Amino acid sequence: METVRSAEQGRGIRGLLRHVGGDEPDGTSDPDVRFHDRARACLGSGRKRGQKGQALGRSKGGFTTNIHAKADGCGDLIAFDLTGGEASDCTHFQTLLDIGPDITPRAAIADKGYSSKANRAAARARGIAPVIPHKANEKNQPLFFARTLYKARGRIEQAFGRLKRFKRVALRCEKTAKNYRSIVSFAAGLCLIKFVHTA
Repeated sequence: METVRSAEQGRGIRGLLRHVGGDEPDGTSDPDVRFHDRARACLGSGRKRGQKGQALGRSKGGFTTNIHAKADGCGDLIAFDLTGGEASDCTHFQTLLDIGPDITPRAAIADKGYSSKANRAAARARGIAPVIPHKANEKNQPLFFARTLYKARGRIEQAFGRLKRFKRVALRCEKTAKNYRSIVSFAAGLCLIKFVHTA
């Protein structure tokens, strides 16, 4: 009870002094900062900032960005999309089928991360043969798998290797997804350039 009374007395004296000395500056030293006009967070005002919508997410490798890309038969990147590091490859397969040049490939070669019945059905619905190995726990696996054709998947791995030689791509130095997408596009464009040396 004494503590409450002393606090009340302190407020009363401070209130009298405030009126005597004129207007007190905004930065008052109130014992409870919650009474201060500027102590609360600004909710719903100004621009929205933060990592939401910037293709960033936490995965086993840390706070990263996934680059989902597709390449042509030569291993040159022709389209890509960005997601947060926690996003699964499997759920992004149909997006990869739809982005990029308006061409219909004969086959879609992908690793086990894209293995699902829905993805194979989506590829077949577009007239594309899915060359995706089955996971060990999948049921009703077919006896035949186009292993020779699947070896061509190494070309996109090589394309990623060339892309990650650019430090700003490998380290995700850009703050926003828009800027990072521009850097990846620029790096992919440089990888497409063929240098011809003539004597």
